[in-house]
Amino acid sequence: MKPGITLRHTPGRRIGSSRRILREIHPAGPLPLLLFALASAVLHAGGSSDQGSDADAPGPATADHEGTSPGAYKPLISPLPGRTGKPLEEWGIDNGDTIISHTFSVFSDPIYPPDFPHFDYVNPDAPRGGTLRLAALGTFDSFNMYARRGTSHSFTQRFHDTLMAASDDEIDAFYPLIAEKIEYARDFSYVIFHIDPRARFQDGEPITAEDVIFSFNEWIQEGLPQVAEYYADVVRAEAADPLRARFDFTGPRRDMIAELARLIVLPPQVWRERDFGEPLGDVPPGSGAWTVSEFEMGKYILFERIDNYWAAELPVRKGMENFRYCRVDFFKDETALMEVFRTGGFDFRIEENVKNWVTGYRGPLFDSGVIVKEPVQAEFSGVSQLFVFNTSRDIFRDRRVRLALAHALDFEWMNTNFFYSQYTRNRSYFQNTQYEAAGLPSPEELIILEPLRSQIPPEVFTEIYQPVRTDGSGSIRGEITRALALFEEAGWSLADGVLRNRKTGEPFEFEFMIRLASTEQIAVPLIENLKKMGITMNLVTVDSAQWYERMISGDYDFMLRGMPTWRYPDPILEAWWHSDFKESNWNSSRAYSPEMDYLIEGIMANQNDKAALVHWGRALDRLIQWRNYFIFTWRSESHSIAHIDIFGKPNVRPKYAWAPEAWRYWWMDEEKLAAIPQGIR
Repeated sequence: MKPGITLRHTPGRRIGSSRRILREIHPAGPLPLLLFALASAVLHAGGSSDQGSDADAPGPATADHEGTSPGAYKPLISPLPGRTGKPLEEWGIDNGDTIISHTFSVFSDPIYPPDFPHFDYVNPDAPRGGTLRLAALGTFDSFNMYARRGTSHSFTQRFHDTLMAASDDEIDAFYPLIAEKIEYARDFSYVIFHIDPRARFQDGEPITAEDVIFSFNEWIQEGLPQVAEYYADVVRAEAADPLRARFDFTGPRRDMIAELARLIVLPPQVWRERDFGEPLGDVPPGSGAWTVSEFEMGKYILFERIDNYWAAELPVRKGMENFRYCRVDFFKDETALMEVFRTGGFDFRIEENVKNWVTGYRGPLFDSGVIVKEPVQAEFSGVSQLFVFNTSRDIFRDRRVRLALAHALDFEWMNTNFFYSQYTRNRSYFQNTQYEAAGLPSPEELIILEPLRSQIPPEVFTEIYQPVRTDGSGSIRGEITRALALFEEAGWSLADGVLRNRKTGEPFEFEFMIRLASTEQIAVPLIENLKKMGITMNLVTVDSAQWYERMISGDYDFMLRGMPTWRYPDPILEAWWHSDFKESNWNSSRAYSPEMDYLIEGIMANQNDKAALVHWGRALDRLIQWRNYFIFTWRSESHSIAHIDIFGKPNVRPKYAWAPEAWRYWWMDEEKLAAIPQGIR
């Protein structure tokens, strides 16, 4: 490593001076950048109206004063019995400069061969039919999930298919859907998707390479603003012939190939005369399996699986989403939603509130077994919860202030009194993975972090991060004392029971924005503990539409926000943390810095080096931990699923599946349905 490097960054440039530093430390230079999972990210951002929690649950600006024992790592996920992954290149046909394959992956070794009949976690003979009844909290005013404004339901993403389909028992492997095979340069500088000649839009029109290029351009020109930034390194997109869509990159971009495999294909005959970035009040024909047969705006939607879905028997679709209809009813009040479920008014529910799970799921239908509670081991949770500081607010700019406020959260008392001791405290952005910064920095991490030493918290190098811990008694005198000392350092003093800024005299006061009544329970002890520090936290309850609009615009002080649970340091982290994406709503902390850019770019540059990625991931975790952008919350070791006992289920559960969509692999069991008392369905 070269001594004396000073970290600098040029805003707005994709290759800034921090990437120059990467090239000096790692001469090979940057390789992949960003794995774009748009549909998933929109859900995590809170732009859809779904059941869940508050995203879904529970002074003067100053600069941040901000051994190798990473801990034993036991992988949470492993391939299913009988399946062994093979390196990507071993699955493909080598044509010299190019490889042609049925599969693609950035990180994992794909496990399914070219002739696989179906995924291991489905029942290929599952009967199709029946109506699945779901419920959602909030409302909807659009059928365009990808609009820049408006509120839609997440089910609408099923109007459209992607070029390739992801497997739910692998980290990031893709298999044929609209594209029947993939051809890519050995150096990953371009990719060609070969379109399945059988592929059809819902109106029967064939899907062509021109349609793929049209879709790409729609995302660039009219999609969410950050999409054009994602695809900035695609220098050419063209239809090589009617069934081959080619994309060329600025250089080796293995991750970009995976991003494009996720490209949602839109019918030009629908969108050529519409603005893709605007809400949609009617139902657009798409490329996927689902449409809408009836709806009442804001109240309910009846989704229908189309009869002539061309891909129904493809290996990536066989045995999945087996219902003919799915009805989603919308509720503005979660208490009313729960009462309807207890009487059998809808079929499936994920419970995020442990108190509700322990005390609320009772009654005649539970006693008789009509509704069953089914805790499922949480090997992977799609979304985690964090208390988020909006660091663009002057009051939260100083790290010492954020750390002091964390002393007001008495998790140990809340876990005993509210959560029936069912939760475990989170401490990492990569919780329960090998990328979690669990010990002191390793020598490899120190090489990465050393250029930042003067600009990041010293604790990164000397301490193992742990969230504030209390004795659970409810008395937090020690925490209050430590918090007030931090406030004093940051320019705030307690006088006459009020914490004030010593320069301006302004009291320390801020808003906690919530959208669910159940969040008030966890807010109350936080409010009371902050009062003891002389701080006023005002609870502001908004509806789902207001919550989303304020989140996008940054009009909030403090909130409980759902964020993706990261299984590995994915290139999509760029959209959350890199300063090129300051206008994105995904980073609710609004925290950007040259140091963070440097670490994100290191992660992107090392996607092909699994060993190096461990060190870069842990280095990023340490900076997030010690800059205290969040207050880490808690997790359960299981997902709490309840449903009416009318479903058949496969013998194998996909380990990477998102629990709220467990029903995707189920089917209607006619014998069980016949046994349900009359009036329930």
